[in-house]
Amino acid sequence: MSIADHSIQNIHFINHSRINYNRIKMTLSEINSSYNGVNDPISIMIVDDHNLVRHGLKQSLNQVDGIQVVAEAKNGRDAVIFAKRYNPDIVIMDISMPELNGVEATRQIIKNYKDTKIIALSVHSEQQYVLSMLKAGAKGYLLKTNIFEQLLNAVERVASGEVFFCPEITEHIVKAFILENSDDNLVYRDLSSREREIFQLVSEGRNCDYIADQLCISKKTVNSHKHNIMKKLGTSNIAQLTKIALKSGITSLDI
Repeated sequence: MSIADHSIQNIHFINHSRINYNRIKMTLSEINSSYNGVNDPISIMIVDDHNLVRHGLKQSLNQVDGIQVVAEAKNGRDAVIFAKRYNPDIVIMDISMPELNGVEATRQIIKNYKDTKIIALSVHSEQQYVLSMLKAGAKGYLLKTNIFEQLLNAVERVASGEVFFCPEITEHIVKAFILENSDDNLVYRDLSSREREIFQLVSEGRNCDYIADQLCISKKTVNSHKHNIMKKLGTSNIAQLTKIALKSGITSLDI
């Protein structure tokens, strides 16, 4: 059983006996008035490559007054497309996904839709994942364990213009930002957005024809990007690229 599958089995999407819905209903109503200027619900898009996670979160969130799930996406590439189509207030973003990971999807969404806020929801508590999402522009980070009450708190705080991090990863954040060279582990910091996309696809074993088709570019352009990526990262073969991608969290063995 993979880490992701184990995590899914341990997600508690909702516990009616412990959640104070009156408090949540009142608080979200107050946020809606200031956030949207009217009493429209906070619109949310859920991005996760596991159907069970998306379905469970959607069911639970739609039971809370003041929240409406307007879209779901199974990978980062769809998330970028749907962000333009549905213009959600908040995106709940997984990190390890095929095609385009949550870090790069977050970066692209924040760049193009500055009013949209991202909350990371992941099985990963390691520093490289946390820092990557924060550098990309995420305003919150939670783990996929006992998350529903924390997720509601995160939506409340992030919609109010604050940030929210679950206790398990706060220590990583504090340590990282104390260090002046905290971004040294972000091996792809010198890569362009297009290079980061191709870096992930190559590390997932996608061939040149597939990448060219997905990104609507020529095979010659793909090969040129691959050459530049290897040069920037100091590698000479795909195996080394894949090793770097796994170590830095750009892709995952769980995909």
